[in-house]
Amino acid sequence: MAFQCQRDCYMKEFVTSVVSCCPAELKQEVNGKKETIKGFHIKLQDTILFPEGGGQPDDHGFLGDVPVLRVTRQGPDALHFVASPLEVGQEVQVKVDWERRFDHMQQHSGLQIFWVFIRELGRQRSTIELDTPCVKPGQLQELEECVNEKIRAHIPVMVQLLSIDDPAVEKVRSRGLPEDHAGPIRIIDIEGIDANMCCGTHVSNLGHLQVIKLLGTEKGKKNKTNLIFLAGKRVLKYAEKSYNTERSLVSLLKTGPDEHVEAVDKLQKSVKLLQKTNLGLLRDMAVLIAQSFKNDPHKDFFTFHKKEGDNEFMNIIANEINTEETLVFLTVGEEKGPGLFLLAGPSELVTEMGPQVLELLQGKGAGKNGRFQGKANSLARRGEVEALLKQRCNQRSSQEE
Repeated sequence: MAFQCQRDCYMKEFVTSVVSCCPAELKQEVNGKKETIKGFHIKLQDTILFPEGGGQPDDHGFLGDVPVLRVTRQGPDALHFVASPLEVGQEVQVKVDWERRFDHMQQHSGLQIFWVFIRELGRQRSTIELDTPCVKPGQLQELEECVNEKIRAHIPVMVQLLSIDDPAVEKVRSRGLPEDHAGPIRIIDIEGIDANMCCGTHVSNLGHLQVIKLLGTEKGKKNKTNLIFLAGKRVLKYAEKSYNTERSLVSLLKTGPDEHVEAVDKLQKSVKLLQKTNLGLLRDMAVLIAQSFKNDPHKDFFTFHKKEGDNEFMNIIANEINTEETLVFLTVGEEKGPGLFLLAGPSELVTEMGPQVLELLQGKGAGKNGRFQGKANSLARRGEVEALLKQRCNQRSSQEE
C-alpha cells in the first residue's frame, strides 16, 4: 500500500478501496478517564491519512461518512480505526481533517528548521530537547530571528523518494530507519538549508509556516533544556487568547496592560495581610467561644458550627475546653455541604462514637488519644449527630450517678 501523501501532503480527498476490515479496540482518554472503544481496523488500497510515528501525531478524517478516530502503522500498511465496519472491496472517499493536518505540517516543518539553526548555535538536539542545562535569552532571540528570516524568504521544501541503496542516502541526516521499514526512503529537502529522512507531513514552502514564536524554555530531564515554541496558526490562536485575557484583566484590575503585574502583586500582598488578620481573629474567637462555654453549668457536652474556619480553629476550642470531662463536637463548612469535623472528649466515648459520626456525615477520618477528626462530604445530618451525642452523654451521666 502506498501513502499518497508521501509526495503531496496537500491532498485533502482521495478515492480508494477497502482491502480488509477486522474487529479492533481503541484505548483513549476522555475527560481524564481511560476508555476502550470497540470498532474496526480498515486497510485501504491507498491512503492520504498519515499514521502516527516519528514523533508526529496521526491524521483524523473520514472514510465516506465514517469518522476515522486513529491511524496507526503496521509495517508498510496503515490501519484506520473506525466505529462501524466497511465492506471489503467497496470504494470509499478518504477525507482529511485539514485543520489538524495543516497544523501538524506547520509544527513538524518548524521543528526541522529549528534543528538546523540549533546545530549552528553549537547544540545538539533530541526531539525538542537541548543538551544544555540553560539557554541565554540572547540566544533564543537570535534563533527566532534566524528561523523567521528563512520563513520570509519563502524557501521551497521538496520531497524526494530514494531507493535504500542510492548513494545519496548516505549524505542525508538521519536517526536511522525503523526495523520494519519497507519501500523507498523519503527525504525532506529544505532547499539550501537541510535534508533529512522523515516520513511525516511537511509544508511545501517555509512561507506556509507564516511565523514561529519561541515562548521560552523549561528544565528538562538529565540536565537538558526543553525548547517551547509555536508555529503558524497556533501563534495566531495564542495571540488571540492572550489579547482576550488582557482585556479581561483590564476590566478586572482597572489598569492598563503595563500595570497588570504590579496590580496583581499588590492584590496578593493585600490578600495575605487579610488572611493573616482573619486567622488572628478566628483564633481569638475560638478562645472566647471556649471561655463562654466554661461559664455554662452544663459541661458534659458542647457543640458548635461555623461556616468559616479550619482544623486549627476547631483544635483551639477543643484545647481550651477540658475534654477529659466534656464531649466536644465541632464542624466548619457549608451547613448542608462538605466541611470538616472534630469530635473530642473522653477517649472511650470518642472511640465508641467516632465511627457513627463518620457514617452520618459520609466522611473520612481517624482518631486517637481522645480526638476523632476528618472531612465530611455532607454536614446535612449534623443535627442528628448532635442528638445522638447528647443522648449518649445523658446515658453516661445516668450511669455515673
